[in-house]
Amino acid sequence: MVEAGMQTTMPPTTAGHTPTPEHSAPPLPGGACDLVTVPARQGLEAVDILRRGAREAVGPVLHDGGATLGFLVPPGTAAAWDVPGSTCTETDGRGLTLNPEPPVEGSDWLLPPGACDLATDPTVLRAALGEAARTIEAADSCR
Repeated sequence: MVEAGMQTTMPPTTAGHTPTPEHSAPPLPGGACDLVTVPARQGLEAVDILRRGAREAVGPVLHDGGATLGFLVPPGTAAAWDVPGSTCTETDGRGLTLNPEPPVEGSDWLLPPGACDLATDPTVLRAALGEAARTIEAADSCR
């Protein structure tokens, strides 16, 4: 389904909606979201890739202070998430709050929620994680 004014070339995301022209996802209703967790190295590379493309392309990102990063994505993403090396957890808003305080003790926001609290578009995140994995593989093979 394509909304009025949307380009018909944009594929639906894994959450079943069409991304907005700037590749952002809809606002998170009441904090409900899913959480894509990836290894920190790949996640940091993906954040760089997303931020180079368009500032709106990446939503809030949680860092556990250690080995993983978590990208907030629209609710429903977990049902179709299939990216190797990552996990998508359905939260239904449980335990996640979109305010300056991190929702999990011992974690912190790498990119805190902003005024509009946009989630990262799952299709754009999938592409960035793939590019990040290829970049890391290439860098490691040069050693």
